[in-house]
Amino acid sequence: MTTYSRTCTAFEGHRLIASGELPRVALAVKEVLARGEQAPVLVFDDVSAAPVEFDLRGSAEDIAARLNQADRAADLATDATTDAAADTSTPRGRGRPRLGVVAREVTLLPRHWDWLNAQPGGASVALRKLVETARATGEHVDRRRAAQEAVYRFMTALAGNLPDYEDATRALYAGDRPRFEEKIAQWPDDVRRYTLRLAENAFEPHA
Repeated sequence: MTTYSRTCTAFEGHRLIASGELPRVALAVKEVLARGEQAPVLVFDDVSAAPVEFDLRGSAEDIAARLNQADRAADLATDATTDAAADTSTPRGRGRPRLGVVAREVTLLPRHWDWLNAQPGGASVALRKLVETARATGEHVDRRRAAQEAVYRFMTALAGNLPDYEDATRALYAGDRPRFEEKIAQWPDDVRRYTLRLAENAFEPHA
């Protein structure tokens, strides 16, 4: 059984058609289009809310095979990028630790070295703690920003003509969850629920 790395959600106008793995959603979209419905059909990636397009030619098996191939290609591209980022051409010298530690030159002012050397564990431990703290803070901010962009992308595509759209957008970027939820409360149920789903990380407090 094929497991897909991405999921998506399809809407016919403001009505949710299907949500889940790509083939299931693609077949639901094909069925709706075959009925000749007038409302526009839009499909969104469940993480980024980027538009998803399907090649709906052929049988269900044909559609699933194409999606499986595309999904696998995307996974391979991601793996290749990760491997390239993890690779280092710096040779390990004799006696160098083999626990993923790479020695690099760091240039600091004397007062910086004095402070680092005075920390528990010395300069190396202190620097690693500082870097990990900065990474955690950056990841938190990036996750919040990505969620806000996903919500805005979806709202722009499907909710731009709904009441209080602009006020909801301002509340989103202001980090005001209560006001945001108030402004979208009267939206069609499927649109409101999916907006809140995308917004799960959009109101994380600043680290």
